[in-house]
Amino acid sequence: MSLRASDVDDVPAGEHAAPRPAGSGRLYVVGTPIGNLEDITLRALRVLGSVPVLAAEDTRAAQHLLMHHRVRAGSGPPEIYSFFSGNEAARTEQLLQVLHSGRDVALISEAGLPGISDPGQRLVAAARERGVPVEVVPGPSASLTALIGSGLRTERFLFVGFPPRAEGDRLALFGSLRHEPGTLIFYESPERVHRTLGDLAAALGPQRPACLARELTKLYEEHVTGTLAELHARYAAAPPRGEVTLVVAGAATESATTAPSADAAAALVDLETEIRRRLAAGQGPKEIATALTLLSGQPRRKLYQLALLLKEHAPPGP
Repeated sequence: MSLRASDVDDVPAGEHAAPRPAGSGRLYVVGTPIGNLEDITLRALRVLGSVPVLAAEDTRAAQHLLMHHRVRAGSGPPEIYSFFSGNEAARTEQLLQVLHSGRDVALISEAGLPGISDPGQRLVAAARERGVPVEVVPGPSASLTALIGSGLRTERFLFVGFPPRAEGDRLALFGSLRHEPGTLIFYESPERVHRTLGDLAAALGPQRPACLARELTKLYEEHVTGTLAELHARYAAAPPRGEVTLVVAGAATESATTAPSADAAAALVDLETEIRRRLAAGQGPKEIATALTLLSGQPRRKLYQLALLLKEHAPPGP
């Protein structure tokens, strides 16, 4: 299908917006650059240059963005509210009051699209519930940028976000993903990425293909590909610099088509029998719980308590 110039809708953005309730402002959820400041749309600049109120995860980053693009150079700055995870609940109510007063609000995160591992979902949900119009102004996303640049399969993927910091929760999560057929996308801090790569290798298999993407759209952007074991070894001595996105291949087709649920996976691994076997081999309850969490996806605390119980009631050795 080809388009003629006359077929292209050149009505200025915003004129297609759904009508708003009388007296209500509009909430704009605006995507901003994840690194390179040139990665911003004309529509985003128009919105940021016209709204009276800006809710920003990082107010200094917001002011830098406005100054860089000379937004509002002649009209004066907007009223800026800080909006981050620590004050999201209280700020949501304040911003709803602003919207109900008839003023528009633009929500931006420090980088990328608000609401994706960043504050914003709570405000959007509350606005929808209260009948406030919400308009998303698309922009860059680190997860999709890393996925596309990784060369791994893109037809199905699962965005996991930041893994839990608590070891038991993290291992249970990774164990539950063993049979996921979609490509997996994680955010992780440089300081924790080595540990995460090791845990993923233990849970998914050391030969699972993966890509570590860092400093996306910036000067030192890098996509390092290899197996989970290779990436774990590469970053053993020193963590990568900059912000990191991990992309991991999904389970092989034959594994995915027979993928069990978490409960079924636990059943396939006869937990009680396996714990008894490992206890007899001299492993301790903590070691057993960690290993079986990765195999079954079951909570480590539950497995640890079961191992303690079985150890307590184990028959005495010869």
